[in-house]
Amino acid sequence: MKPVYLSPEQHEKLWSELRHLKTKDRTRAIQDIAEAREHGDLKENAEYAAAKEKQVLIERKIARLEETLSRSRIMTEDMMQSGVVHVGARVKIVDVQTDEETVCEIVPTAEFNTFDPDAVSADSPVGKALIGKKVDDMVEIQVPVGKISYRIIEVL
Repeated sequence: MKPVYLSPEQHEKLWSELRHLKTKDRTRAIQDIAEAREHGDLKENAEYAAAKEKQVLIERKIARLEETLSRSRIMTEDMMQSGVVHVGARVKIVDVQTDEETVCEIVPTAEFNTFDPDAVSADSPVGKALIGKKVDDMVEIQVPVGKISYRIIEVL
């Protein structure tokens, strides 16, 4: 399984959410199921069905968070100061064919926001190709429309 790169803040946020789900939400869901059982026939008890559905959603979310955290790698200061493209770095690249310069930020997948035009997910083809490269390195990236070649100008 591939690692999930997280900032220390994002890592703590996910652990906090997991603790809350396990201690508060899971307990409340179990109580809701118990209360709904007391209302009679379970086959026609909408409260019971809703409580069970809520419990399933909570358990799925817990499993997803546990899986993500088990693969997580926390970004360190050393990773960020090495002169090598890393998760969290801003990178200035130039398209070899068009000479168009672009600055992008390699962000952890968990923090990726599709509305940020400068953000590139670490798990995207572009992110994977850039990570580990240095200034003046060339990268070729296979994208749906063909191959794109970039040269790294600067790691910011």
